[in-house]
Amino acid sequence: MVQANDTNRFTALLANEREEWHQTVRDLLRPQGVHTVIAHSGREALDLIESIPVHVAVLDVQMPQLGGLQVIRLLRELHKATPTILLANHLTNHLLQEALGMQVFSVLSKPVDFNVLLDALARVLRRYHENRWPEEEGYRKPEIRNPNDESNPKPE
Repeated sequence: MVQANDTNRFTALLANEREEWHQTVRDLLRPQGVHTVIAHSGREALDLIESIPVHVAVLDVQMPQLGGLQVIRLLRELHKATPTILLANHLTNHLLQEALGMQVFSVLSKPVDFNVLLDALARVLRRYHENRWPEEEGYRKPEIRNPNDESNPKPE
């Protein structure tokens, strides 16, 4: 794993009530050089996004204090364009239309298939950060890979 200052690493905010979910996702992303920050409520997620650089926010629709859609709405009002991945127990047409209207990057159903989440994070990295990644000596942009995808050979 490449060591770097956290301010120059791809940072993913994980906002979900379940601590074991945080730990599982953190363990999947750490070897790939992704720094994770944790929020247990929508208010905590919003505070973190306002105070530190976050490259992607993974938000649960149902969280204490503020739900994921409320957090996204407030971020847009603050002119924060943090890409978001929304997690939902039930994918309804209304939810998908609302998410589309708020330019949510992806909506995933729960329980989350971690391979699908890794793919969504990799797509966020490519779309929003590919040519804007800070280059420093001894540091390279993370390549989020699905360990089960044989079409993605491991770098040498």
